[in-house]
Amino acid sequence: MESFLEGKRILVTGGTGSMGKTFVRRVLSGECGNPEKIIVFSRDEGKHHQMRLEYLHRKVSTEEVTYNNFKNLLEFRIGDVRSYQDVSSACKDVDIVINAAALKQVPSCEYFPYQALLTNCLGAENIVRAIRENNLKVEIVVGVSTDKAAKPVNVMGMTKAIQERIFTTANILNPSTKFMCVRYGNVLASRGSVIPLFYEQIKNGGPVTLTVPSMTRFLISLDDAVDTIFAVMKNGNAGETFVPNAPSATVENIAKALIGHREIGISVTGIRPGEKMHEIMISEEEINHCYSIGDYYAIQSMLPELQGSLEGKISLTKEYSSNDEVLDLKGTIGLLKKNNLLNFSKKTNEFELLR
Repeated sequence: MESFLEGKRILVTGGTGSMGKTFVRRVLSGECGNPEKIIVFSRDEGKHHQMRLEYLHRKVSTEEVTYNNFKNLLEFRIGDVRSYQDVSSACKDVDIVINAAALKQVPSCEYFPYQALLTNCLGAENIVRAIRENNLKVEIVVGVSTDKAAKPVNVMGMTKAIQERIFTTANILNPSTKFMCVRYGNVLASRGSVIPLFYEQIKNGGPVTLTVPSMTRFLISLDDAVDTIFAVMKNGNAGETFVPNAPSATVENIAKALIGHREIGISVTGIRPGEKMHEIMISEEEINHCYSIGDYYAIQSMLPELQGSLEGKISLTKEYSSNDEVLDLKGTIGLLKKNNLLNFSKKTNEFELLR
């Protein structure tokens, strides 16, 4: 058993989101050691309440869990990464910060770019500032990013790219804390992603709506996303961004895999504002300071103070695109089956997802 989280106090901003919840579940399993405290930080009290109930022992009343909140291994804290005061308070006495708080819906960010800036950029800066100005003894900060941050064309990707720079650059003025990032593609069945949308459309008899059938996307599971965070915490150097070696598929094959043999139509709606046909996980510019480490690529910061020697280590000769090696329909079905995303109940007429 790995033990790099043994006795650690961990803060997860956006901890009630899909990835945050999976991260908490995995950490609580003890697979990386037994932490002293996990703080779930979020501004959504409803999601806090639901998550608290999921971990509630049946013999303990809701009131007892609520009022003993700060005595528990799992602590729920209301707050917003946009608030420097909230962040400073939450970061006090923690060893590790995972920043999963984000506005991540592409259309929402296109229509409300300043809101995306406040959460995705100012939130990151608040964490850096809180650690620096309060001389906090935080050991590691991991920022959760996205493939849309590579050569960004939409506001979500642009703000996530700036978040990456805020965290990686923070290593210069905060040398006692190691700031790193992870970057990955579409997380299968995460809240707001395409698979739950397709589920709902199939449940209601269709049609399933596609933007462009040949559009490709990287696909990873929630556990793969958490594995990437664990990998950078164990093996990453200051200023690095870890990227998983992930499969990709066309949106048409994702839809066909979920529809199966049902007589449900597909409707093509056209590309949405801010979307790419193919995502890029690592850009042409980044391959010159990128190397392989196990099942991941590590992108070094472009700042010379944070770069180590890569002589003989550079492993990519072109940008890493979702159009490089695309799963066929059979492969897409296999990927979804592997992640238990094709469990359709005839009894309830619904897909049994769902974490």
